[in-house]
Amino acid sequence: MASNVPSAGLPFADDPPPSPSDPTADDPAADDPAAEVEALRRELRRHNRLYYVEAKPEIPDREYDRLMRRLIELEESFPELVAADSPSRRVGGEPIEGFVTVEHRTPMLSVENVYDETGLAEWDARVRKRLREQAAAEAKAAGVEPAEGEALPEPAVTYLLEYKIDGVALALIYERGLLARAVTRGDGSRGDDVTHNARTLGGVPLRLDASREDVPEECEVRGEAYIRNSDFAKLRAARQAAGDEVYANPRNLTAGSLKLLDPTLCAERKLRFLGHGTGYVTGGDAAAFGTHGAFLDRLREWGIAPTPQVRTAVDMAGLVAAIGEMVEAVPELDFEVDGIVVKVDSHAQRETLGLRSKSPRWAVAFKWEKWEAETTLTDVTFQVGKTGRVTPVAALEPVEIAGTTVSRASLHNRDEIERLDLRIGDRVVMEKAGKIIPHVVRVELEARTGAETPIRFPVDCPVCGSMLLREEGGVDFRCPNEACPGRLRGSIKYFASRKAMDVDGLGEKLIDALLTSGLVTSLPDLYRLKDRREELLALERMGETSVDNLLVGLEASKSRPLWRLLTSLNIRHVGNTVSRALANEFGTLDEIMRHDADSLAATEEIGGVIAASLSAWFADPANRATVEEFRALGLNLGSEAEKKPKAEAAGALGGKSVVVTGTLNRFKRDEIEELIRQHGGKASSSVSKRTDYLVAGTRAGSKLEKAEKAGVPVLTEDQFADLIGLPAGVAESPAADG
Repeated sequence: MASNVPSAGLPFADDPPPSPSDPTADDPAADDPAAEVEALRRELRRHNRLYYVEAKPEIPDREYDRLMRRLIELEESFPELVAADSPSRRVGGEPIEGFVTVEHRTPMLSVENVYDETGLAEWDARVRKRLREQAAAEAKAAGVEPAEGEALPEPAVTYLLEYKIDGVALALIYERGLLARAVTRGDGSRGDDVTHNARTLGGVPLRLDASREDVPEECEVRGEAYIRNSDFAKLRAARQAAGDEVYANPRNLTAGSLKLLDPTLCAERKLRFLGHGTGYVTGGDAAAFGTHGAFLDRLREWGIAPTPQVRTAVDMAGLVAAIGEMVEAVPELDFEVDGIVVKVDSHAQRETLGLRSKSPRWAVAFKWEKWEAETTLTDVTFQVGKTGRVTPVAALEPVEIAGTTVSRASLHNRDEIERLDLRIGDRVVMEKAGKIIPHVVRVELEARTGAETPIRFPVDCPVCGSMLLREEGGVDFRCPNEACPGRLRGSIKYFASRKAMDVDGLGEKLIDALLTSGLVTSLPDLYRLKDRREELLALERMGETSVDNLLVGLEASKSRPLWRLLTSLNIRHVGNTVSRALANEFGTLDEIMRHDADSLAATEEIGGVIAASLSAWFADPANRATVEEFRALGLNLGSEAEKKPKAEAAGALGGKSVVVTGTLNRFKRDEIEELIRQHGGKASSSVSKRTDYLVAGTRAGSKLEKAEKAGVPVLTEDQFADLIGLPAGVAESPAADG
């Protein structure tokens, strides 16, 4: 459903027969205009929700347009049936003469920015300090005093992380479930009434889902109006082809579209809305919104699309990990972002934290600096990943950007190539922002000579030749062949990586050799290589030492903790953080497989999407067979001992915050962080007043200076080992990490 604007002119002569979803098909109500109108509205609202909120369209655009045209035809024939919340009101309306300025009932504040982990840690410390002080005041008022030498428990805080969409801030006011007004942020106190245009935005229902009894009397939903990158590219290309001035960027187009007087023109721009908060809620089930997460869930139930890919964290280590994952995924998003917003989840804690004059104390935006460099696109190749996803990779003339020499970059998918209008030979601009991997952001169109050649995306898998399939409603093309060597190569590479099973001696060239020779045709085959030593020795550049290193590395990996095996299984949405949470909660793989999606979703760090992904993976007989092969080959599938209480305070580092800095000689970085967690501590990334220890290797820099100034105890690697009870000079094997 690429557009919710009805097609111009008369109905198509070759319109298809009514689909099963057609509310008028074989329906006696078709002879009753009022009943037919209501049935059409109900069906169109359902399809709007499926398309904009759930991303699961059931009918093609043409069928949607046919239903819309029929509704408009009936409303024009029977004016008494016209209603303000009809889906037809989204697509037209009379132009207005000018904009009315409206005062916000509660100010639309901006969010404080931070640009590094130190700034984020300082904000986190301020949040906890204020909550701690409030808890102490309440305890004192209640006559509760901590014993001498003791302190009140540290307040538990859950943070939600959302992408900061680079769009136009918009407030939607609903009265008794109907869209009454839409107002831009303006100066924060007053904004423009753009209701006539907001009605055309995808993701903005004109009436909240009336099937729910908890629709409030009044509700202000705040979010961002934006345009998808893919839609922006098509509009830009159309203007370029027509010789018109092209739009500068998606945000400018969004802002300009909302200021159009004619809503029909705005509808043609295909703007959308994502909700991320509320100004106020009165009546209905307002008291049920105890957390921001609950409010986002309710938005979805009402038919409003909330900000996607929200993550949670409970401490600095979790924040840093979640931000890292989100930043890594930025180039694959179909909308522009200019940061990540971190919010306190609890509304009660938000009340305690309060507001400043210009920003709330309970939220902060993590942003990143940007660097650019220009180079030439010399070629494009296509790689097949572990899930079968085919990714175009740009070959570039080497260029230095932010201290890194770049000669290759992912182009992500076919839509991205089309959006950028990339051609081989183009002069392109690379961008590096914070921890985001350098990527192509635009083409220097003025530099074209006419010698550039189009990029042709393959129809068949470049590795096995199977016909590629495109995900329904998605942007990726995938190879469906489960036995595709390209998929297996990606799976093995990920399986052996440091973040998964951490297999020493298994690099990319050796993986290629193992696949080419037929020694490995599945992940379990890796653990059968010990019986094929002579064949390994026959491989190019594989001597006795190399073979020994590989086999020792594989044998050691059998004892890796359950969370590492879970990470390595290539289950969608399941990375290190989720795997640790699962291992801590259930202890064994068998126990995880025994639970259904609903019970998995109740686990901390796991929501409905992740739970559904887990349940689907384990329901596949081929995946269960792989698990059984791993069991037979002696891999650790967990134990009751791997279960850990949620608030583990046992061990030498119980409840302590430990930061590691500098070059380590005795431990690997991930080993020492795992040891910290094993012994009850938190592995933090930055020094603050709440840091209990700093473990310093050689060439320690600013973190050491900051720790010394703050009076934080500084430990050498040996002192750290002594603290947790390791013998002198012995580094605990990663095989024993938990």
